[in-house]
Amino acid sequence: MSQIKIRKLHKSFGKNHVLKGLDLDINKGETLVILGRSGCGKSVLLKQILGIDKPDSGYVQIDGLKISELEETELYRASKNMGMLFQAGALFDSMTVGENVAFHLEHHKTSSSGAILKNSEIKTRVHEALQMVGLEGKENVMPSELSGGMKKRAALARLIIYRPEVLLYDEPTTGLDAITSKQINDLIIKTQKDLNATSVVITHNIMTAVTVADRIAIFDPERMISTILSAQDFIDGKLPDDPLLLSFYENAFSMKTKNKNQ
Repeated sequence: MSQIKIRKLHKSFGKNHVLKGLDLDINKGETLVILGRSGCGKSVLLKQILGIDKPDSGYVQIDGLKISELEETELYRASKNMGMLFQAGALFDSMTVGENVAFHLEHHKTSSSGAILKNSEIKTRVHEALQMVGLEGKENVMPSELSGGMKKRAALARLIIYRPEVLLYDEPTTGLDAITSKQINDLIIKTQKDLNATSVVITHNIMTAVTVADRIAIFDPERMISTILSAQDFIDGKLPDDPLLLSFYENAFSMKTKNKNQ
């Protein structure tokens, strides 16, 4: 069953027509990876799903609600069930890791279900979230003391602490080495299973795509979503005739061969 429906979505910035009638269904509980080259409009799509940018026409519908048509208070209520991991992590430099992770709950004092949270409950949730991402005991550390991978983990802890139903990831492994990227990929899989969430991951990293995805959607700047296939079909080479998809696959195969020969 589709939790997120996107229909005939258009978005332009001046003369730059980024989203051109995009249609997409994202199933409840799945991890959908949107694979595309850098700068093709994938991040613009995430902003549409979050409701922080309005479309020129068309709509994003989540759990039956058309996001762009919601009033501010309704959008705020709907957004409490969504969370986003930004590409750079977006941690507050002046706050400790624990304060960063607790920020949403400290500010709102409520969970995604609307339950009022005591300070002791927030502290417990911070501990649990950091434990989930392998940063147990780092509550009092400053972001400047963390490596790139640890910053992504801290940002992920801040994302999952209020247990949203929809998780959005903007290039989660960009700028990370291969080992750290694998750790982040593993955390994305673990988080999806722990929360039973619907996850949307945008990336140009093929290894991230085939590792975390249930399905892979190929984002084409002209045709929008040109192909959708299962991650297993991509791995097995069961590919439709899509030039962009084939270029991604050939690149993945050449990388695999290169790594074997090193």
